[in-house]
Amino acid sequence: MPDFALEKRLGGLVCGIDEAGRGPLAGPVVAAAVILDRRRVPRGIDDSKKLTAEKREDLYERIMRSARIGIGAASVAEIGRLNIFHATMLAMCRAVAALRVVPDHALVDGNHCPKQLCCPATAVVDGDALSLSIAAASIIAKVTRDRAMAKLHLRYPAYGWDSNKGYSTPSHFAGLKAAGITPHHRLGFAPVQEQLTLDLELTS
Repeated sequence: MPDFALEKRLGGLVCGIDEAGRGPLAGPVVAAAVILDRRRVPRGIDDSKKLTAEKREDLYERIMRSARIGIGAASVAEIGRLNIFHATMLAMCRAVAALRVVPDHALVDGNHCPKQLCCPATAVVDGDALSLSIAAASIIAKVTRDRAMAKLHLRYPAYGWDSNKGYSTPSHFAGLKAAGITPHHRLGFAPVQEQLTLDLELTS
């Protein structure tokens, strides 16, 4: 289970940063920066991937009430222009900027830190399993993005985004074949490129 060992070692005001949505074929990439109040830490915080959707939703609400939160995103257009790695770094920078306070240090899930952060940062591989701050950020980012994809599903119901969240699933591929691509698909991702090629061949 994640704990505060890394935060205590650093001292000062420490935020955890994580993202959701690097791998999907559609939708934005979302990042969250979280500074937990160590006197009011919701019980049950863990890597978002280990939690049920219901548990994530519950913890999302409790974290939002008890912590300092910053949320940032990079759009599909930015993903296409920058590539997914740099778009993720941009979303993380935006999340920290949205905190409206400058942390003394940031703990970033993964093996890279954004170069433009306003504070020193440390990359932590599997950080959402080690740091409570990163785990909390993983929950905020995941729920925020899932809710965004559920809203997009109402406008584009053919793709099953309410359940697959834009990832590569049979229901998503079926939607691509039946309805083609949307403005929310990532054109640089191979399955979307293939569908775009097919669509162009059919109209040429």
